[in-house]
Amino acid sequence: MKLYYSPGACSLADHIVLEWIGKPYEAVRVNREERKQPEFLKINPAGAVPVLEDGSWRLTQNAAILNFLADSFPEAGLGGDGTPKSRAEANRWLAFVNSDMHPAFKPLFGSTAYLGDEGAIEKSKADAKKKLRGMFATADAQLAGKDWLIGQRSIADPYLFVLTRWAKANDIDLSGLSNLERFFAHMLADAHVQKAMKDEGLA
Repeated sequence: MKLYYSPGACSLADHIVLEWIGKPYEAVRVNREERKQPEFLKINPAGAVPVLEDGSWRLTQNAAILNFLADSFPEAGLGGDGTPKSRAEANRWLAFVNSDMHPAFKPLFGSTAYLGDEGAIEKSKADAKKKLRGMFATADAQLAGKDWLIGQRSIADPYLFVLTRWAKANDIDLSGLSNLERFFAHMLADAHVQKAMKDEGLA
């Protein structure tokens, strides 16, 4: 398998999962400018990472890739405990992180620059930070008494870790979210997480 990634992007979640699985894979770094070039656009016309290649087959979209990896390597236990309810819980929290939290960062990454009004742009960023604070508080409550979002390690955890890194880099208020902070420290101490981060130049 081959993973196309950009350092520190949401593709880091897939990178961590591949390390957790422990099977051979190749990681290919693609920077923002390279993602706009014809060579990469042939791989993913959307010009985005992650992309996972399995032989001649290519898969895009983080949630799809993470679920594919969990299903392809069930022995890694990243899709729940084998019961439908546990699988649904893994997907519930993956959906929360992927579909609710991730898009909420967009104003912080320039999506409202088109407004052309500095006051309006700054207001959109402040609103995003406030919304994200509430979402991280939801994750913090879910982590009470747990090391992982669903009580065992799953495909949702590395994605939350990535977004927590983004939150810290963008001055989102995480004060008082002690369960989240404990989770983040737990992830940072993981040797496989460290390996993926080192490979991406993030360590």
